[in-house]
Amino acid sequence: MLIHELTPTECRDVLSRTNVARLACSRAEQPYVVPVSFAYDTDSNCLFSFSTIGKKVNWMRENPKVCVEVEDVADRFHWTTVVIVGRYDEIGDLPEHKDVRQRALDLFEQRAEWWLPGAAKLTPHEHPDVVVYRIYVDSMTGRRAARDREQS
Repeated sequence: MLIHELTPTECRDVLSRTNVARLACSRAEQPYVVPVSFAYDTDSNCLFSFSTIGKKVNWMRENPKVCVEVEDVADRFHWTTVVIVGRYDEIGDLPEHKDVRQRALDLFEQRAEWWLPGAAKLTPHEHPDVVVYRIYVDSMTGRRAARDREQS
């Protein structure tokens, strides 16, 4: 199997055509990983997402350092991954956040049923408020694997 490093441009391309990731956050030395839907903003090099208030939002409010993993897997010999180290930033309803909230909404609306699963049926323990947030990309790396033609 051959594994190649992705260029920053190739990493951004993967993010632009993908909309599901795994978000890792931590609190009190305990990691937590959860799948999230996102939209990548090429202009500001950040990921936009939203969630009901629950464990991940509360943890990211306490510790904004996060890691995001995006993958495109055809099979165990053909895959692409991008790993982002970044920072959580909540986008409030304040007037000064109006433009960035609109940008996030515009990106979300490019996908069918964009509100799923983030606003799917709530459990009785979840708060019904929805939080829009972005992950600033501090660093990003990617790899692509392909099976060597000489291997059987």
